[in-house]
This record gives sequence, structure tokens and C-alpha cells, in this order.
Amino acid sequence: MPRVIFYTATTLNGFLADDDDSLDWLFAAPGGEGGDSSFEQFLEGIGVLVQGSSTYEWVLRHEQLIEHPDKWPAYYGARPTFVFTRRTLPGVAGADIRFVRGDVGDAWPAIREAAGDRDVWIVGGGDLAGQFADAGLLDQVAVSVAPATLPSGKPLLPRALGADRLTLTAVRQAGAFAELTYAVSGPAR
Repeated sequence: MPRVIFYTATTLNGFLADDDDSLDWLFAAPGGEGGDSSFEQFLEGIGVLVQGSSTYEWVLRHEQLIEHPDKWPAYYGARPTFVFTRRTLPGVAGADIRFVRGDVGDAWPAIREAAGDRDVWIVGGGDLAGQFADAGLLDQVAVSVAPATLPSGKPLLPRALGADRLTLTAVRQAGAFAELTYAVSGPAR
């Protein structure tokens, strides 16, 4: 059974993106433009990516993927990507993008099958990760805390998850970032 991992970066005060869904604050932080060897190791274990529409649209715009679809593999490889959305969105030529509507629990069998024996990476956003937690499908939160704050924005995980569900399993310094990893307990799948 694949693990579902919300692997992300956040500001010191708990925002994933600014009010316009931008991650420019992240790329301005030292080391925020790319992952280190631990990220590459993490990515090797990933079989499927899952993201919300705001994250997907930001990546499309920021990387100009409609005009330059050849950039997609540099970010995500050939892995299937499930995008949760209520709207019709453009795909990226040559990429295995599967648009999903509705409940994460309903989509879980297809996601699990596509992942095979590898893990599922929730790329963003926080509400989508929260929906996986609500469904008892979130296994781990791995968050890199950046040396930045925002006055407002999109929260890291807009859910109440207490110490009864979160267990700290690792702490690491990666340049200017503090990496925290939590196991998430919840109802059995």
C-alpha cells in the first residue's frame, strides 16, 4: 500500500502561498529554488503526484508549460499527476495528467493503482492535503520551513490535527530551511 505524503514548504508563519497563489516568496529564500539530495531521494520513491487546481495553474503559468511542455519531465518525470478541480483546465502535451472531480476517497482507488508500489506525493495545496487527512488517507507531512513570513496567504494545513494524530519523526536543517517530518495517524484505510 503506498504512503500518502504531503511534502511542501511553508513560511515561518504557516503559509504555502500568498493571497494570489504565488510561490515567489519561496524562490526568494536561499535554497528555495531547488531540492537537495534528500529531495531527489524522496522523488525516487514517488509513483504518483496529486495537486489541487491552484497549484497546477501556478506551475503552468510560472513555468510556461503550455508553451514549453518539454519542461514538465524536469519537474515531475513521467509520473501520473492527478489534479483535483471543479473546472476544465488545459493539459500539458505529452504529460500524464488526470483531472479529477469530487471526493478524494472516490479517487483513491485510481490513485493507489497508478502509484503501484511507490508513494503518493501531495504537491499542494493545504486544503487538498486536509481532505486526504479527513478521509484517513494522509500518512505523513514533511514540511520545510522557510526563512520568510507573509502577512496573509494560503494556510499550510487548514485543519485541526492535534498531537493525538501527529508524531514528530524527523528534524533536519537544509541550508536556511528547517525540515520537519510528522507521521499522521487516523482511521484505517
